[in-house]
Parts: sequence; structure tokens; C-alpha cells
Amino acid sequence: MDLPRPQVTTLSLLVIPSAARNLPIHFSRVTHPLPHKQLPEPILPGQPLTALAPMQDVTDLAFMRVMAHYGAPDYFFTEFFRVHGQSRPEKHILRSIDENQTGRPVFAQLIGEHVPDMVRTVKELLKHPVAGIDLNMGCPAPKIYKKNVGGGLLRDPAKIDELLGALRDAVPGLFTVKMRIGFDSTAHYEEILSLINKHSVDLLSVHGRTVKEGYRSEVHYDFIGTAARIVRCPVLANGNITSADKAAAVLAETGAAGVMMGRHAIRNPWIFRQCRERWLSISTSTTGAGMETGAHPKPVGAVAPNRPVVFQPTLADVREYVARLYRETQQPGVPEKAHVAKMKKYLNFVGQSVDTDGAFLHAMRRAMTEAELIHVCDRHLMSEPNKHFATEPHPGLIARPNCETPIESCSLDTVTA
Repeated sequence: MDLPRPQVTTLSLLVIPSAARNLPIHFSRVTHPLPHKQLPEPILPGQPLTALAPMQDVTDLAFMRVMAHYGAPDYFFTEFFRVHGQSRPEKHILRSIDENQTGRPVFAQLIGEHVPDMVRTVKELLKHPVAGIDLNMGCPAPKIYKKNVGGGLLRDPAKIDELLGALRDAVPGLFTVKMRIGFDSTAHYEEILSLINKHSVDLLSVHGRTVKEGYRSEVHYDFIGTAARIVRCPVLANGNITSADKAAAVLAETGAAGVMMGRHAIRNPWIFRQCRERWLSISTSTTGAGMETGAHPKPVGAVAPNRPVVFQPTLADVREYVARLYRETQQPGVPEKAHVAKMKKYLNFVGQSVDTDGAFLHAMRRAMTEAELIHVCDRHLMSEPNKHFATEPHPGLIARPNCETPIESCSLDTVTA
């Protein structure tokens, strides 16, 4: 898709970009920007922020525990709570908030569009120890956006205005948004960014693709850079951030306050630790004395002469990760075959960095029992246990062999590499 390049402009509170001036805009109310609330401190104060992207059927309590074991992100985001007339917050998602002992803040994500139901759900969630409330404006699944929720909202700036205003009023603490750069074009992008400012959103995560681009196109980091320049709150860059080096390069290109990673944290659970180690000396040598949490950082990308060693896992480390992930995600009453099938979805990502010809992926996808899966992992991961696990995915290896199938949900089944 040939996207127009973003205009580098500074928008005042209610100024609509020229591309959208002829559109009917119905502001729900005239607001004055509130002072942004202080975000929770990152694990290493002064460094760029890191966040684990919310992923359906992935970012549950068990997966958060596994991530924390290998090096937690600064922030967790839950799977989305589905909001409609009969909805109540899903109990299994609430567990990732109420029983979370990782020591890191957990933001509760909502998906929906009916204002009274959204406000009702916010009030219910605020009874739990959430770090803040996050609005999903990016899910690209057709069965989601056809209901005018998730990424479907990006077609309707007036609805976004109404929803952001109501949620901002309902959330006394941190209110955050995760969005894409448009639905099938970027025509409304700067207009929506102006609404982020209007309603004093405290943190914005931007996935640098349109909804229609799904997960397969190149990521348009220049549009994330536009958000970082225009909005008053910190921006997290999201989309195909594969490694600590890639994260540093994206921050240097966009000027974002941090990065949000999802699929590549499944592949490499050490990625948040590696980011902190990658930035450890850079944060002092490049950005001076540090960065106030929530401020826009100076570009991060240059490698300092005293750059610390970044942890590089071996295949033996990966074997231990697989065993821990299998154990932590097991649920009572779930048949072995079903659990193996779920594990294979995780391992589709892990396998992208095991070997160049995809032999592990080929064998793993044919395992049907726990014993068969263990045998495959031992054969491919423990034959050379000290071999380094590739930092980047090997070229040509995709997470799912049937990647051409249309996106039907935002779950592991459809979030491909």
C-alpha cells in the first residue's frame, strides 16, 4: 500500500489537519488539557520505556510470570476485556491483575464502543489493582473491526472523540491508548492524534501499520515519529521490533519514549533484559543525566565505547524456556493434546531463531504428544546446547505455514511474523 508521508506539524488543541478540514467533526465537548499524570518508573530510571504488547490468548498471568522470570518489561498490558451490554470483566483476565506478583504495573485493556458499557466496565476494573486503563483502537481482525471496535474505530474520528472524552472523565488515574496509523489509509491520522491531545491521554502506543495491512507489510516508523512530535504524552513505538538493536534503531528514528513488543517477546523472552543492557551505557553517554519518566527522550541509537555485554542466550537456555513455558501454561483439565497444540503456537515463533533451514519448525509442527514435543526440543536444542540462539529471526522462516489465511482474530493463530 502506497501511504502518503506524514506532515511534520505541531497541532494546537483543537486544530484539525488540512487533509481533514472538510470532514464533519462533532466535538462532544470543549476541553482543556489536563496535566499528564506521572507514569510508573521504569525498572532502570532514565531509560526508554518497554512494554509487553497485549495479545489475545497470550498475555495471561502465566505468560507474564514467564516473562518476568527472564526479564520483565517495564509495563504489562492485559488481553482485552470485551465490552458490550451483557459483558462482565473476564475472570481469567482479572487473574493477571489480581494475582500478579511480577512487581510490574499492569494496565487493563478494553475493546468496545458503547459509551455507557465502557464507563461501567472502567468502574468495575478500577476496583482492582490496575496501573491504568487502556483503550484498544488497533485490533485488525475483521470480526472485530466489523463491529466498529478495535481498529474499526479509526474510521470514525467523531466516535473516537466521544469515547475518549467519556473514558477520560471516568478514569481518575492513567488513561492510555493503543492504536494503528489508520484503517485502510492514514487520512484521519493527525486528526486522531489531535484528539489524543484534546483528551489528555497519558501514554500512546502506536503500531506503525494500518488495520488493513495486518502484520505483513513494512512498518511505517515515520508515522510513529509524527505521533512522537505531535502528541503531548509519551509514545511507545510498536511493530516488528525484533531485537534490542532494532529497538534502539527505532527509537533513534522516531524519537519515541519507548518500545512495545509482542511477537518477538514470545520468540525471545530475554528481549526486555537485552534492551536494558543495550541502553545501559547509552542512556548516560547519549542522553546525559537521564530522562524524567514520561518525557520524550533524546534519540537512542549510538553505541557507547563502554557498551556492556548484552546477554546472548544459548539453545540450552531456550530448552529451559520451553520447559518453563509448558509447565506454567498448563491448566487443570486441559487434555494433553490441546496443551501441546497451544505450545506449538508459541514455538512457531521460537523456531524462527533456532536454525536457518527451519528443521526445528518442521519437526515441532508434527509433534502430537508431550513426549514427541520433548523429543523434538531435545534433538534440536540440546545437540549443540552452547550454540547461540539467533538474535534476529532467520530470513524466510515464518511463524505459521498458512500465513496467507485472512486474519480472523488477534490471537496467536493469526498474529504472524
